Amino acid sequence: MSFTIAVDAMGGDLGPKVTVPACLQALSYFPSLTIFLVGDHSLISEHLLLHPHTPSSRLILFHASALISDTVRPSKALRHSKGTSMHMALELVAQGKADACVSAGNTGALMALSRSLIKLIPGIERPALVSILPTWNAKKSWLLDLGANASVNAETLFQFALMGAVLAEEQLGYPPKVGLLNIGAEEIKGNELVKRCAEMLRECDLINYTGFIEGDQLFTGKVDVIVCDGFVGNVSLKTAEGVARLFIHTFYSHFSSNFFKKRLMKCFFGGLLKRLNHLKPDQYNGATLLGLRGIVIKSHGSADISAFQQAIREAVLEVERKIPNRIHERLDIVLLKRHC
Repeated sequence: MSFTIAVDAMGGDLGPKVTVPACLQALSYFPSLTIFLVGDHSLISEHLLLHPHTPSSRLILFHASALISDTVRPSKALRHSKGTSMHMALELVAQGKADACVSAGNTGALMALSRSLIKLIPGIERPALVSILPTWNAKKSWLLDLGANASVNAETLFQFALMGAVLAEEQLGYPPKVGLLNIGAEEIKGNELVKRCAEMLRECDLINYTGFIEGDQLFTGKVDVIVCDGFVGNVSLKTAEGVARLFIHTFYSHFSSNFFKKRLMKCFFGGLLKRLNHLKPDQYNGATLLGLRGIVIKSHGSADISAFQQAIREAVLEVERKIPNRIHERLDIVLLKRHC
């Protein structure tokens, strides 16, 4: 199966310095992959010169004269984005020339332009950002929404659960356990939004809903899909990332202070350190904007080469599994059952 990914080469903190080598690595890993690299032609070419063995037949440059800065509001991006690398990359997906888009650029602009150019799946009210979390049992969970929608209603939250369940099932190979993030596990806890959504999920036999989940259970693997609004999800994710970096930094600084501690760390904690490095947020880089008719992956703006390549891998995985089609099919079944 051959597939094409459009990459916004100018997005992120370092732009082509990260995106170009990450794309080249992805091309070597996926022989059937073609990449449309969208951005400033001269700047991209400078970085390509550092890699003389570029597979030119599978790397096609699209010149974009401008980029969308991180400070631009979504409303302004909608009005003045033509000619930018992000707009052109998304337009390639909307026109059917690319199977997915990957960008590390402005999140708000990416969401607004994706909705405008690629459109939502019929029946989906809003898109949701979803990403993978590591768990204690060495598996993974999916958390959504991560900030695309700070305020939602129960129906939208229900749709997030359905979309997250489809994405997880395609990767796990079995119906995932779905939980609603709440301030307590008891049914009486929470606001009317989560209580109403919980009722809707209990009535849907197409979603394996298991109840409420609390914040301290995010990384336990208790459920496979964790659902919440974008405000709660974004705060939860950023807090978790900060704690992970604090723990890793403290661990390294304590055991790296002298030669003997370094030897002790290597001898007794080598396996643990590998596990800690595996838990770094960049190892799970690549948040999916679910609910669109096409595939859009948002990378961390600060992603390094390895992390950005992970975002491309996520795009490839979703292209192979035809995630938008699967969501559309599942939603059609839910809507049909509601009207019966």
